[in-house]
Amino acid sequence: MFSCFVSINFSIHTNMTISLDEKRAVESEDRGSIKRAKTENIQINEDQEIQAWMPQSVRSMVDALKFDSHTCHSEIPSAIASQPDEPLVLGVDEAGRGPVLTPSFNVLESENPNFFNSAWYFGFSDSKTLKEGVRTDLLQKIEDEEHELHNNVGWATTQISAKDISSGMLRSSLGKGAYNLNDQAHDTTIELIQQIIDKKLNIAKIFVDTVGPPASYQAKLQRRFPGVEVTVTKKADSLFPVVSTASIVAKVTRDKVLHHYCSIAPLLQSAAFGSGYPSDPNTSRWLNSSVDTVFGWFFGLVRFSWQTAKDALVKNGACSVIYEAECVKEDSGYRNVASFFDNPSSPKDSSLSVDCSFYSSSEVTL
Repeated sequence: MFSCFVSINFSIHTNMTISLDEKRAVESEDRGSIKRAKTENIQINEDQEIQAWMPQSVRSMVDALKFDSHTCHSEIPSAIASQPDEPLVLGVDEAGRGPVLTPSFNVLESENPNFFNSAWYFGFSDSKTLKEGVRTDLLQKIEDEEHELHNNVGWATTQISAKDISSGMLRSSLGKGAYNLNDQAHDTTIELIQQIIDKKLNIAKIFVDTVGPPASYQAKLQRRFPGVEVTVTKKADSLFPVVSTASIVAKVTRDKVLHHYCSIAPLLQSAAFGSGYPSDPNTSRWLNSSVDTVFGWFFGLVRFSWQTAKDALVKNGACSVIYEAECVKEDSGYRNVASFFDNPSSPKDSSLSVDCSFYSSSEVTL
């Protein structure tokens, strides 16, 4: 995904004379060029290391090309495991909510309250304000067994796959109905919190960066976990260090999963699909250039429920699909079966009285 081109030009001019000052200036410029080249090489090596390293949450994906949802937990940090009755603070944030490509990620962080404000000291902040290298370095420190962060900070991540997001949002209205993205994120957060509680840890406070209206989301979580103090607010990743930590883990994990897919999927290795966000020209170009008119896309990376994907299908002449379960054929064409229940010519009271004799058995209870 990253390329570096280094060009060095040599020019030799015979019969050229220069003054001593000019010679010194040239030598000084050469030394500066060498120093810059060394710095650039160091930066290149650092960038390569950043791209090569994969967090535990990505390494634990057994069969990534199934594009399934996936949950991963860190080990309980030593400082927490040694004092299981001590109250803990949890922080929750998500990443990858808006892209038309890649999964969405919910991350939960757990910390000892005595360590709560130390995250500011290590440089944690809203992940959007930090460069990629800084974010990656902070997560590497959390996973480094010799580092103080590893001993005090635990985490859990859930990757909601693109196909699960879309299948939920596109559920038929004749069944359970659409399972919107907010509800999916809420339920994932609840599951993650419950998984931490099931480890017999003493959760005292939970701080959450809101998904949807904060008041109703906080009330929902407070009802589900009545013995814990819950705070849900906008910009929580800028207000509470434990949420800032979760924000960085979520962002780095999302980016690394995308790079991981590119490295292991032959059809994606040369794909320049950009950031995955609908507004990215590279993403839009890739969506439109890789559409199959029957199957759409051959990757579990695409959220078919996103309007960007729907528009790309229409624009590129993809086949329309009519599901038999939702439609019935008439001489005039297909109708949605739900329309039969809204027929204005039907009597308002269409209920029928059915007794046991209808079933030819007196033992049937209605």
